[in-house]
Amino acid sequence: MNNFKRFTNKNLIINSLITSAYLLWCYYGMGTVKNEHILLTFIWWTGYYGNSATRRFVKAFVFFILFWIIYDSMRVLPNYQVNTVHIKQPYELEKWLFGIKEAGKILTPNEYFAVHHQKTSDFLAGFFYINWIPIPLGFGVYLFFKNKSLFLQFSLAFLLVNIAGFIIYYLYPAAPPWYVARYGFDLHLGVPGSRAGLSRFDELINYPLFQNIYNKNANVLAAMPSLHATYPLIVTYYSFKAQTSRFWTVFFAFFTLGIWFAAVYTNHHYLIDVLAGIILAIFILFVFDKMTTYETPLKRFLQHWQQYI
Repeated sequence: MNNFKRFTNKNLIINSLITSAYLLWCYYGMGTVKNEHILLTFIWWTGYYGNSATRRFVKAFVFFILFWIIYDSMRVLPNYQVNTVHIKQPYELEKWLFGIKEAGKILTPNEYFAVHHQKTSDFLAGFFYINWIPIPLGFGVYLFFKNKSLFLQFSLAFLLVNIAGFIIYYLYPAAPPWYVARYGFDLHLGVPGSRAGLSRFDELINYPLFQNIYNKNANVLAAMPSLHATYPLIVTYYSFKAQTSRFWTVFFAFFTLGIWFAAVYTNHHYLIDVLAGIILAIFILFVFDKMTTYETPLKRFLQHWQQYI
């Protein structure tokens, strides 16, 4: 009983310090404590002190929590304050590589789809895009109960590909195609996020779903690489490694292709952004697999962390 009390008191102090530091960072660093910050803190406390099962669960998903905190914190130092924003360069490269001739003009695929779109594709694109986070999270929950070793590899690979992507955002700030369609090649700082072609999905369901999401976008000028392209590819890869049923592997592969198409169709990414995201995911997965196959500090860390979940 005394050991249990010491464990509880020690972790109560640690959790209090961590969550207090997080909320102070939100207030003084990001300028405000939002509802989602309170919700994240509440989920951690209720999960950690609910029971042993919920405690293992929230500790297992700490890599996803870190991803959210890092992403949310990027608004403190916008990437356009670090490096020059590239607006015309990716547009011209896209047109040179994948330009489509129509009516005597050369259009980017985004510009082509802005003219040639139809309701079925609008709905499917919205369906794919709204699930770009829920499906990786749902797959993570599945792996947590199915194979904890693969779950940790999947969740850490997910975090690492995001960190790599965020670093590139700062090294090469790039405007998305909807920005060029709306503002041209001039730099306008502080512009809000845009749902772009996803507005057609909102119109179909008669609800501003994507408008509410993109109003909170912390990285407007960060289109290269497309992390939308990386997430489903990582899910598909670990679905194959987990030897899920053929149905789910095919479903995830189809979902991956759907996300890639939707990213371009809805004017959120150029094809070069998608290709950069694919290359990034393949590179991270290749290196990560090498580091977890052989006896490395990373492999020992994951084995150690697995004991806690």
